[in-house]
Amino acid sequence: MKLIRWGKPGQEKTGVIINDVKYDTSAFGEDYNEAFFENDGLNRLAAFLKTNEGKLNVISDAERLGSPVARPSKILCIGLNYIKHAEESGMAIPAEPILFMKSTTSLVGPFDDITIPKNSVKSDWEVELAFVIGKKASYVSEADAMDYVAGYCLHNDVSEREWQLERGGTWDKGKGCDTFAPVGPFLATKDEIADPHKLRLWLKLNGKIMQDSNTDDLIFNIPFLVSYLSNFMTLLPGDIISTGTPAGVGLGFKPPIFLKDGDVIELGIDGLGESRQVAKAYAKA
Repeated sequence: MKLIRWGKPGQEKTGVIINDVKYDTSAFGEDYNEAFFENDGLNRLAAFLKTNEGKLNVISDAERLGSPVARPSKILCIGLNYIKHAEESGMAIPAEPILFMKSTTSLVGPFDDITIPKNSVKSDWEVELAFVIGKKASYVSEADAMDYVAGYCLHNDVSEREWQLERGGTWDKGKGCDTFAPVGPFLATKDEIADPHKLRLWLKLNGKIMQDSNTDDLIFNIPFLVSYLSNFMTLLPGDIISTGTPAGVGLGFKPPIFLKDGDVIELGIDGLGESRQVAKAYAKA
């Protein structure tokens, strides 16, 4: 299945994509959130779709898409998880996963604008494969880890490099700004993706390819990450975990390239669709 959420920010309804057509599943009566995943929501939704085949309303292509997962308990991200990205960043290849969090308030839809924060001069892009936890995970073995994954989605891990790297402390302050986590367009369940570790992922800035790689270059794969992270915290259903970005971020260019007002960012992953964001300078509401 391909799950979507659609409508105005904060008022999203649920839907699915079947044969490239978007259908409204509001009558299912649940959001795609922690309770949904925790209570066998994917199987119940599949049964609902079978029962209501041919009866669901089509969603207009004009409707906004939100994040395919409602605000989760946490958004966890892995840093420097591609060798060439570590090299372009001038950092050592990690012996263990580098972990940071994005605030849940950074979560937006796949076609929403990115706000360049007030006083930011080094906002950057990062195409990433993200996965969503399907059931509570604590001290999970690597062999069992994929049983805890609900599915996969596209994520742009937008980053403010000055705040991330030059302001002391952890990376989080440069990662969790409002709009810094566009996710979607949809959540693909595991059966939709034959091998998440063999997917091309790419990103364009103003029409020019900046990142073009494959998840077969990941240093730490998904089963390892689920097991590893579950040793440090309980992963809850609906949690989003982003696996890291390949080479080609703005920070890695000489001289560096950073987002400016009006820039258009397009990105995609095989089987997980494409998204598009326009960078907008901060303006007080």
